Amino acid sequence: RRLAARLGGGARAAGLREAAAFGDVVLAALPFGAGAEVIRDLGPELRGKALIDCSNPVGPGFRLLTRGGVSAAERLADAAPGAHVVKAFNLCHEDVWRMRPPVFDGRPLAVPVCGDDGPSLACVHRLVRDAGCEPVPGGGLERAGLLEATAALFIGLWVGEGADAQAIAPPLAYAAG
Repeated sequence: RRLAARLGGGARAAGLREAAAFGDVVLAALPFGAGAEVIRDLGPELRGKALIDCSNPVGPGFRLLTRGGVSAAERLADAAPGAHVVKAFNLCHEDVWRMRPPVFDGRPLAVPVCGDDGPSLACVHRLVRDAGCEPVPGGGLERAGLLEATAALFIGLWVGEGADAQAIAPPLAYAAG
């Protein structure tokens, strides 16, 4: 309630079900173990909506909790068959999303986006651009696990090793040899 009052502009406090029913897009920022259960309970409110999964199924030792199986995003899609799940916004710490805009060395942050529904992908691409970033098509939802594995690798490098994960990939001009 305090946050809604601080935001103003018609913002109001609501429960999960009411919030899910309200918008055209829902951002699922849920822990891996709870995500599918929460989404399953909200299923009817999510029908026909873009459901953005920004979770990272990363556990102790920066290990991928899905163990190469069904991705967290695909589990959400299974839990809410009427929703259009899009994997996005999962490769950066929350502090990056507070930047206005997130620009590094003069380049806007690139945000990989995976999903299968054209209108939902277009909506998420608009949201990425509205955040001052550049959307990067990452393929269908079956590729969401690759984003989750990338997050596990990067988090392990950043936190565990103090490495600059951005330095791993050469500029595009050098990528093809």
